Amino acid sequence: MLTRSVPRLRALAVAQTRCFSVSPSLQAARIAAQEGGKKKGALSTLIYGTPEGRELDRDIERSFSQVLARGKYVHSIVFHEVKPGKVDEYVDLVGKWYPKMASMPENKVNLVGSWRTEVGDCDTFVHIWEYQRYQGYHSSLHSIQHHPDFADFDKKLKLLITAKRTSLMQEFSFWPTTSPRSLGGVFELRSYTLHPGNLLEWETHWRRGLEARREVMEGVGAWFVQIGELNTVHHLWQFADLEERKIRREQSWSIEGWGDTVHKTVPLIQSMKSNVLVPMPWSPVG
Repeated sequence: MLTRSVPRLRALAVAQTRCFSVSPSLQAARIAAQEGGKKKGALSTLIYGTPEGRELDRDIERSFSQVLARGKYVHSIVFHEVKPGKVDEYVDLVGKWYPKMASMPENKVNLVGSWRTEVGDCDTFVHIWEYQRYQGYHSSLHSIQHHPDFADFDKKLKLLITAKRTSLMQEFSFWPTTSPRSLGGVFELRSYTLHPGNLLEWETHWRRGLEARREVMEGVGAWFVQIGELNTVHHLWQFADLEERKIRREQSWSIEGWGDTVHKTVPLIQSMKSNVLVPMPWSPVG
């Protein structure tokens, strides 16, 4: 049975629900955009929009990020689809390179974890990295790619994989990524593609839903994609085994608030995927 002693997850109990309201500046921009639209030609406005309207879009985008994201880190999630028969070579190569890069202070990057897919997209490996915001992301990539051994690593890696996908994500403000730990067991990565425009509503319902789920399940982290596979949300859970997963998920329905979360979030989902993962020997979260 997994213990539930991660301080950062415990801290979620005091997380406060934030209310998203339109600021006076956004209201003014909206009014200005409406008035400006009357003064400009219909074709010009259709093609280019009004300056006020474009600024409103930028303000709303910034505000959504401020409301949803914890803002302390930027995370990348990397999927490697490994060629059949090349898994052992891949594990040997990446198992030496990733911990080495994460241990070098000048790279300013943390490896959250590395996992192999056991059920789902087989022969696919998942890696999550943590950067000091976007500036740290650029700095880390520059440092790693200028390492004298990077070119050799990259050349070998390309011979072992059939595809690579990377997205940049941010943590939801109500669910910080767990710190390194070794509890054992299996992980479940649940990936949701939402209908465009529903991310804020998803966050609102899951903020409440997590309070119910955390009573019976061990969460690792929750992120929304900002660059890459847009409108995608990833939730990562940890269980002792698949039988415990079954029991814990069934127990969730007895917790007040969970049924309401499911009822309100299902209509927001365009598609969803579940992969069962096992941690690699070098994974900090395992």
